[in-house]
Amino acid sequence: MTVTAVSTTSQRKPAEAIVVDDVHFSYGKRPAVRGISFAVAPGEILGFLGPNGAGKSTTIKMLIGQYRPERGSIRVLGHDVVREREAVQSRLGVCFEEKNLYPTMSGVEHLRFFARLHGLREVDVDGLLGRVGLATRGRDRVAGYSKGMRQRLMIARALVNDPDVLVLDEPSDGLDPVSAQTIRGVIREQAEKGAAVILTTHDMWEADALSDRVAFINDGRIYAIDTPESLKLAHGKRSVRVRMRRNGEIEERVIEWSGESSAAALAEATSDGELVTVHTEEATLEAVFIEMTGRGLS
Repeated sequence: MTVTAVSTTSQRKPAEAIVVDDVHFSYGKRPAVRGISFAVAPGEILGFLGPNGAGKSTTIKMLIGQYRPERGSIRVLGHDVVREREAVQSRLGVCFEEKNLYPTMSGVEHLRFFARLHGLREVDVDGLLGRVGLATRGRDRVAGYSKGMRQRLMIARALVNDPDVLVLDEPSDGLDPVSAQTIRGVIREQAEKGAAVILTTHDMWEADALSDRVAFINDGRIYAIDTPESLKLAHGKRSVRVRMRRNGEIEERVIEWSGESSAAALAEATSDGELVTVHTEEATLEAVFIEMTGRGLS
């Protein structure tokens, strides 16, 4: 009897949903991405944190197959994005920073149209609109949508094919605080379902709130990649801000927290007078970014 071995490689999901290896790209003679490498696991949210012009959007465009890397490679769900572009794009959900919507179409029509582009006949359009807070505006033309409503429709459109990889370029652009909170919840839900999520942002608070890990990118290079907490603990400074009332006046003192000497300094600062407030303050991602790169995020 002859036994034929059957390869199951194509059926196995890769350990990393996204693998970017030593990627380079230039606009003419101007380098935009200079040897970037990183990986994103299924169910993980990776935030790209950096100022405008740092290389975030260029990296995204290579990741989704719009740009071809000059050097290096990118694999998404085990597929090379250059040689197997169609296989990659069918499993991607993408939200661009640019609002490339059709103003004469309604929200419902947009989602149905993009579902057809993916070859899908059965899509819960009303459910998608409800998830992003557009349940009552789905039949309205996009021409009458506010900037924030258009952004939410862009997010819903990115979810039409229930993607295994979700790529978001400035996902909270134009959103009010309530809508931004809703969209962050949607992004977390997709990650919990197993999607690998990569988002670019120059908003350090959003990156801290959403990301499992963040990558600091500047001048086309990654300076650091780790969890927000680890980066803040390793590179930031913690402090305690104490406000005391003495002789009818409010005095404020900031104590850098670094060990036993800090505890003694805190005891001395609160030894007499009336304690008004005491707050611990940890480093922000923006402060760590500035320390590491020498520039801000805006």
